Amino acid sequence: MKKAILTTKVGMTQIFNEDGVLTPVTVLQAGPCVVTQVKTEENDGYSAVQVGFVDKKEKGINKPQKGHFDKAGVAPKRFVREFRFENAEEYTVGQEIKADIFTAGDKIDATATSKGKGYAGGIKRHGLKSGPSAHGSKYHRHAGSNGMASDPSKVFKGKKMPGQMGAERVTIQNLEIVKVDADQNIILVKGAVPGPKKSLVMLKESVKA
Repeated sequence: MKKAILTTKVGMTQIFNEDGVLTPVTVLQAGPCVVTQVKTEENDGYSAVQVGFVDKKEKGINKPQKGHFDKAGVAPKRFVREFRFENAEEYTVGQEIKADIFTAGDKIDATATSKGKGYAGGIKRHGLKSGPSAHGSKYHRHAGSNGMASDPSKVFKGKKMPGQMGAERVTIQNLEIVKVDADQNIILVKGAVPGPKKSLVMLKESVKA
């Protein structure tokens, strides 16, 4: 991996290309991210670049965090993540990573925490088939039988049943960047990106493309 950045989700809109074709896009505020630490094979056992994103008040961090940011010479950050860049040794502490590392047409993978949808039944959560809709069936939105015989006398883990839906880490692969505004650090991504507005979205160059 050579390119990655932390962003926050602004919302969705649509743009028209030169041929008048409408494209729905997600607007992402990308960085600027600041390099807070460069990890090396000799010192840490692996090479990576640690970056911080979105300033945070100093009273909201503890002493170890304050010492870490003071050592790097950067303001406290709300989000701190690591990227395993192939060229990690080329980065320096305090360096900024901005939206212009990506260009229009690049393929990316977007990772975020999806919207929480509360406690949901099997039909909504897993797409199970409902029972007959007639009044007499009395079986409409149940998940069906899940009991076991005396052997093995248990319900196997992983069965599609009601439960918490959403609010989990999701990665959407092979999304396309439609436009990059380097001045305002804004990236427009074709289609939808997981997570609610103002949430953290991690963009990495696509592993498939």
